[in-house]
Amino acid sequence: MSGAAPTLVDLLRHGEPVGGKKYRGQLDDPLSELGWQEMREAVGSDCPWDVIVTSPLARCAAFARELSLSHGRPLVLEPRLKEIGFGAWEGRTAAELLSEDPERLTRFWSDPVRHRPPGAEPLPAFRDRVVLAWDEIISRHSGKRVLVVCHAGVIRMLVRHVLDMPLERLFRLHVPSASLSRVIVERNGTGVLPRLLFHAGRL
Repeated sequence: MSGAAPTLVDLLRHGEPVGGKKYRGQLDDPLSELGWQEMREAVGSDCPWDVIVTSPLARCAAFARELSLSHGRPLVLEPRLKEIGFGAWEGRTAAELLSEDPERLTRFWSDPVRHRPPGAEPLPAFRDRVVLAWDEIISRHSGKRVLVVCHAGVIRMLVRHVLDMPLERLFRLHVPSASLSRVIVERNGTGVLPRLLFHAGRL
């Protein structure tokens, strides 16, 4: 696909937050010491990006700010990159939820559109805000290398969008802590072609 220079976007999930594994959603827990270590090891000493875009939640924004300051890269806080809101599940562990209903998580992971947690953000609404943010990022930073520091749910949604997967299959994508997924976006006069180069990997 010929035309303008491609845009390279790296999607980096945050490391472990204080409190360990749970359905955290939009709770604003900071990174644990291990989480900081995971993030620094994921990036290393280099900073090949032209701009850093981050969720405003502390487990993403604090590391993004550190990276921005240490390498002199512009930093953009993007509220639409917050994690999906898990409603009544926020702050609870999988073990706690399973003790109340052993089939609950299976139903959710199999079809999160029809089996979302009580009070949770609807998946179509989550999709719309995340994809809108994505469209603006690749438009505003066309031809650049962009690091997006965000959450597992956001990365799942963006990879799903790039691959045009059904929304119901969102949680078939595994996103480990401090892992990175890379998308290249090429343009010409007739449109945009995003392609997933790798998922849940390392630099």
